[in-house]
Amino acid sequence: MPFSFPALLPTKMFIKNTVRKMRYFIIAGEASGDLHGARLAGGLRRADPEAEMHGWGGDQMAQSGVSIEKHFRDLAFMGFMEVVKNLPEILANFRMVKKRIEELQPHALILTDYPGFNLRMAKWAARNGIRVFYFISPQLWAWHTGRAKQIGKYVERMYVILPFEKDFYESMGIEVDYFGHPLAEAIAGFRPDPGFHEKYRLDPGVRTVALLPGSRKQEIKRMLPVMLSVKPYFPHVQFAIAGAPSVEESFYAAFLAGHPWARLIPDDTYNLLANSAAAMVTSGTATLETALHGVPQVICYKAGKASYQLAKMLVNKNLKHIGIVNLIAEREIVPELIQDDFNPGRLKEELWNLLELKTYLRISQSYEAIKQQLHAPDPAGKVAADIVRRLRSE
Repeated sequence: MPFSFPALLPTKMFIKNTVRKMRYFIIAGEASGDLHGARLAGGLRRADPEAEMHGWGGDQMAQSGVSIEKHFRDLAFMGFMEVVKNLPEILANFRMVKKRIEELQPHALILTDYPGFNLRMAKWAARNGIRVFYFISPQLWAWHTGRAKQIGKYVERMYVILPFEKDFYESMGIEVDYFGHPLAEAIAGFRPDPGFHEKYRLDPGVRTVALLPGSRKQEIKRMLPVMLSVKPYFPHVQFAIAGAPSVEESFYAAFLAGHPWARLIPDDTYNLLANSAAAMVTSGTATLETALHGVPQVICYKAGKASYQLAKMLVNKNLKHIGIVNLIAEREIVPELIQDDFNPGRLKEELWNLLELKTYLRISQSYEAIKQQLHAPDPAGKVAADIVRRLRSE
């Protein structure tokens, strides 16, 4: 039976905020969550012009009118061992955000992806009488499938952004909404900077390969050296690195020191992709962004040994791919190099294939089908409007 929020009996009810102006608290713990949270905040502002918005996130959410009280760069811990090592800080973050929410008494807590933290926040908030909405589903279809029950129990409404996620939740007896993917709309409306090559000292007459090593320092340390190592096999191609907005440019200096031919493109990934012939991309939201820009890619993933072995035990055994692009297509349209397969030899082979015209045409055709599935007008705005409608109807 689908979950009905009023049936939840809170153990501690917050004092009801009777002021007409609505107050929202948004939690996003990663760069992609900050992007989606920003678009959601814009939708909230249109649906509720007097909205007061607080949250944990990043610069894009701040630019959209959210009062950011902790930046996501201080929250991103990747892998099981990293989480264990930083557990005291993570627990302190829980205490901090709970205290702040108790002070603000928001009308709604809106969670964006970031499952390890946000699923726990959903449970705490719902038990304390706060209405909880979730925008961007955790990848429960990939692992920890049983945690979907927590969504049904503690979240008033889940808004998914991948078409197969709606079927997954409905198979668990949980109603969710799918309004399309916000990135599809954003990238469709993106207009490249005509001065891109001059700005970053790139040769417009030479093909560019984009390197997207991730948004966390731990990812970048694992991924970027291997990506850079294949450059000698491609003397007539220029390599450019997408610098993550949450990582200072100085962090990349050690990697660039031995590779003076590489260019760092700080916080300008869309312009880089718009001017690239192929890309090497760390698994995550960036793989979908690359596909929506129409760039052939090889999806890469490598974790610490302990984290990878744990992930293998937890992952859904029916899952045949890790890349979002391949999951949507339900087949491998771009190659995936996972763990030990992510090495210079295999990466060189796959990049050679990507730079061939026939490969480009095949992948481009598959990308167009994915765009058709994901594109819809203003999905984040529709999510925001639905949240505001639900809050005002009771």
